[in-house]
Amino acid sequence: MKKTRDKAALPLMCSNDEAKAAREFLGMVGEKWSILLIVMLAKAPGRRARFSELQRMIDGISQRMLTATLRNLERNGFLTREVFPEVPPRVEYELTALGIGLLGPMQQLVDWIGIHWDTIKKARTDFEQVTR
Repeated sequence: MKKTRDKAALPLMCSNDEAKAAREFLGMVGEKWSILLIVMLAKAPGRRARFSELQRMIDGISQRMLTATLRNLERNGFLTREVFPEVPPRVEYELTALGIGLLGPMQQLVDWIGIHWDTIKKARTDFEQVTR
């Protein structure tokens, strides 16, 4: 995908081959568990944590969903998985340079949400009042 800071290029992105890459990327990291896992690993010492630690850090995630999300993030290069030959086996996950690189843009999105959240909530309320 071509790097650009030109905001006029964003609408064009929806009508060419870059659209596929954008949709695929957003599908990879756009769901809540992926984002939370990346953030939790970023906060962990050494940006590394065991499976059980991650499960404790993220309220409401099932073991099955945690496993699937970690596999997806590993598959796409955002984290690595290391298995230690111990009994019972110890598995640790660590953010890669790619995963660390995603933290900046994610922080920009969080900042944008902080600025606009009240406006979004008001729009929802206004919409619900009009559609009742």
